[in-house]
Amino acid sequence: MAPDSFTATAHKASGQKIAHARMAEPVLVKGRREFFTYRDLGVAGASAGKLRAQVMKSSQGMSQPTGWHYHECDGQFIYILKGWVDLQFEDGRTLRVEEGDSLFIPGYLRHNEIRTSQEMEILEVSTPGQMGTTPCDPPAGWKD
Repeated sequence: MAPDSFTATAHKASGQKIAHARMAEPVLVKGRREFFTYRDLGVAGASAGKLRAQVMKSSQGMSQPTGWHYHECDGQFIYILKGWVDLQFEDGRTLRVEEGDSLFIPGYLRHNEIRTSQEMEILEVSTPGQMGTTPCDPPAGWKD
């Protein structure tokens, strides 16, 4: 069954295409944290920059908190494939996100990753495809 002309035209106009990332041929890229490896899933290129997807993996626990920061994006979604991570948020909450859990973090929301399991693997998706990270001060009155 051939796609209708509207669908075919919409795909061409959007610049989007299929991306197939193979586990057997991982594309490793430089990431934000030295204690992670980052596997790019090709989504930023395939979505014409609208979305980014990576798998972050660590075989050693976090040696120290990342420090307070926020991400320059519309939003960041994580799904824990293996292990766990503890995060502090500017509203005073500390959450442990464990294997099988997901979390959406709105863009520009200050947070701090404070602990991880020894081994960890996370699927991270953000919009748009480019995501910056900016260090910042802890929220006013924050006590560790």
